[in-house]
Amino acid sequence: MNLFTHPAARAASAAATLLGAIVLASPLFAASGEVLPQASSQEAMTAPASDSAGTASVEARIKVLHKKLHITAAQKPQWDNLAQVMRDNARAMADLQKQRAADTQSMSAVDVVKSYESVIEAHEDGMKKFVPPFEALYNTMSDAQKKTADSLFRSRERASAAKQTAAK
Repeated sequence: MNLFTHPAARAASAAATLLGAIVLASPLFAASGEVLPQASSQEAMTAPASDSAGTASVEARIKVLHKKLHITAAQKPQWDNLAQVMRDNARAMADLQKQRAADTQSMSAVDVVKSYESVIEAHEDGMKKFVPPFEALYNTMSDAQKKTADSLFRSRERASAAKQTAAK
């Protein structure tokens, strides 16, 4: 019998995949177009987030995105707002991951599922915070900058879609 034909197995597999995608594909990552190594869903669930590593990672992504988008001095206020949201979102996710890692040994199956829910909610909240400053920045961009931004986001989306299709 194929393990993934049972509804519970499919649900568990989907939850693990979603968790990995959410934890490893923050809005910041999606915007950067960078390809980062992915941890297994078990590693993502149990590995504590490092503040210094998380901070360095988000700062590196901000720097790459700033460079690729050729942010101008006139766009600095919009960029600074966006970068701050990116930092805040990364910090919120790191804090959540720390809490989950600390609780992992005592979590029941229900607690694990609820922790997935909290990750999804945090990611959703982060996206809600990310979109307005990104849109404000995008609206100030030249056509060339918009083309670059569109390309960065589309290439990341295509890679994600291809990966999901291959997994089916």
